[in-house]
Amino acid sequence: MAERGWGWARAVRGLLLDVSGVLYDSGADGGVPIAGSAEAVRRIKASGLKLQLCTNETQATREHFVRKLRAMGFDVSVAEVTAPAPAACRLLRERGLRPHLLVHDDLVPEFAEIDKTNPNCVVLGDAAENFTYANLNEAFQLLIGMEKPVLISLGKGRYYKETDGLKLDVGAYMKALEYACDVQAEVVGKPAKRFFESALAELGVPAEQAIMIGDDIVSDVGGAQQCGMRALQVRTGKYRPSDEHHPEVKPDAYVNNLAEAVDIILQQL
Repeated sequence: MAERGWGWARAVRGLLLDVSGVLYDSGADGGVPIAGSAEAVRRIKASGLKLQLCTNETQATREHFVRKLRAMGFDVSVAEVTAPAPAACRLLRERGLRPHLLVHDDLVPEFAEIDKTNPNCVVLGDAAENFTYANLNEAFQLLIGMEKPVLISLGKGRYYKETDGLKLDVGAYMKALEYACDVQAEVVGKPAKRFFESALAELGVPAEQAIMIGDDIVSDVGGAQQCGMRALQVRTGKYRPSDEHHPEVKPDAYVNNLAEAVDIILQQL
């Protein structure tokens, strides 16, 4: 496998890694690392390749997120994480928007410096237990009452994997509000092109010299390829065998896990 069809990997200077489903499986207990993934991150750094985590994680601040990863054995820093909440804050400031937040309680500190009085938009994240009827209805009422409703979503994933099974992601709730309010959400996280471009800028590598490694066929693989990157899908996390027959998105390769991907890539360098 490393000998055939991987010649393009010789030009690689940096890797973008999805986190949940690639580095670890999340769960109520904080989650568990996927076998070999912590060592794979160490090998990437030792090789001289640049590394950036490109995640749609919206259940915690980046600082808390990185503390959790480091406790699992991952050598990563806050500067190596591209996440939707900081990108959303930049967008809110640029456009003078004041959000009503429907997000996870642990993510709220990311918006501490944003004016939230008299909201003129709704920001939606993976709110988990906060996705109650009352909270969704409150967001709906705000949006339906606006002359020009603005819905900003910190991702559009359909589901993700935790240790006890698959869980609905923010995209399902985003679609409900889009349908009810006849509005098109603006997606800040993956697979938005602007989000991947931000990650590449932080990585410091052009698209043609970067590889995205993820478990989501649409958000990770499809989004990265639309930006001119190569993209690999791991058979961990939310991966399902039906992904290999997706009608539109075809990864540049499938790998069983991050460790295998790193083995093959480093063989090409």
